[in-house]
Amino acid sequence: MVNEKIQKALNDQIQAELHSSYLYLSMCAYFESLSLEGCGHWMKIQAQEELMHGLKIYDYMILSGSRVLLQPVEGPATTWDTPLAAFEAALKHEQYMTKRCNELASLAIAEKDHATNNMMQWFVTEQVEEEANVESIVSKLKLMGKDGPGLYMMDRELASRAAPTVAPAAE
Repeated sequence: MVNEKIQKALNDQIQAELHSSYLYLSMCAYFESLSLEGCGHWMKIQAQEELMHGLKIYDYMILSGSRVLLQPVEGPATTWDTPLAAFEAALKHEQYMTKRCNELASLAIAEKDHATNNMMQWFVTEQVEEEANVESIVSKLKLMGKDGPGLYMMDRELASRAAPTVAPAAE
């Protein structure tokens, strides 16, 4: 079982991952309301990934004999000024999640909890990919400007994102 400090941090991280899932589902609904189904699809896949991240920590806690205490999840934003603004918000959120994952890994090191640190290294690596993916979309949207045909093409490209696969609880 992990110590109380780590257990609280892991429970907080589960809440943050579930909030992330909720945020991306809200972004999906926003894009769907604009008939940008590809962008909506991309965000729905992102929501599923974030839910899987929360479940990965949940499974780790159960496996390690820790107590999972689910917390309320705050409602996310529901509208953005533009599709670019929504993806910029997603990038800012991923940067926030990266900070959280790094802090949790640092806490595990400070507490000499090698198993939790090992598990958190998966998240640290995953966040590099998460930020890069969203940053790429933001860069492309900025290049396009407010060009309707460009946004249409980007929407079609984002529709091809594959659904996530379930990662084992402890890698």
